[in-house]
Amino acid sequence: MGSAANENDAPDVNERVVDTAAEVVQDTAATASNKKPALSRRLRLAKLARTHALVFLAALSAFAAADSWSASSGLAIAGLLSIVTGALAGLTIVTLIHEWFHYLGARQSGARYGIPSRQGLFLYDWDYSSNNVQQFLAMSVAGTIGGFLAVVLLWTSVPADTWGRAALRGGAIAGVVFAAYIEWPVIRRTRRGADPLAELSKIDQRVLSRSFMVASVAGVVMTLIFVP
Repeated sequence: MGSAANENDAPDVNERVVDTAAEVVQDTAATASNKKPALSRRLRLAKLARTHALVFLAALSAFAAADSWSASSGLAIAGLLSIVTGALAGLTIVTLIHEWFHYLGARQSGARYGIPSRQGLFLYDWDYSSNNVQQFLAMSVAGTIGGFLAVVLLWTSVPADTWGRAALRGGAIAGVVFAAYIEWPVIRRTRRGADPLAELSKIDQRVLSRSFMVASVAGVVMTLIFVP
């Protein structure tokens, strides 16, 4: 009788072992599945950071090469190239720092956001349904702070003793003006109770074109003021 009982129990033991192993596999798969989005999110942000760093270095290197060529050759075309690359470098640097401060503001406020898979200027997709107005304002104001800090950085590190270096400052200020012309009205109306998404939806091609014109004029005027 005892031998028969052991034989009947064997399948049950085996089934329990199989079930336990299956549960372990499922738990492991679930854990990996939960970690995958977070890992993918970090990788997407790292790729964006790498892309922005390359753009930053390319813009600064192009200006440095043109500025060096202009200083060593005295050629008019080299001087013109240093002005163009200086303005573009100033605009690029300010814009990138501005966007990263938007991201830091979003993180600091505890907001919910996604990281886009496409490589581009913007670092996150804002979750309007989950975030409140104060978080939106913190994120928005942080971008402005970043733009001003970028101007101060260029101002203190590169003297405006040539046309190209003056254009570097002018381009940086143009970047701040462009962002401010678009974002400050949204911030002001949002503080007064307007819906952030509705206000951002008002930014159309006409607003962007007008912002570009105002920023361009500001950049040229400031370049003329800075030039020795």
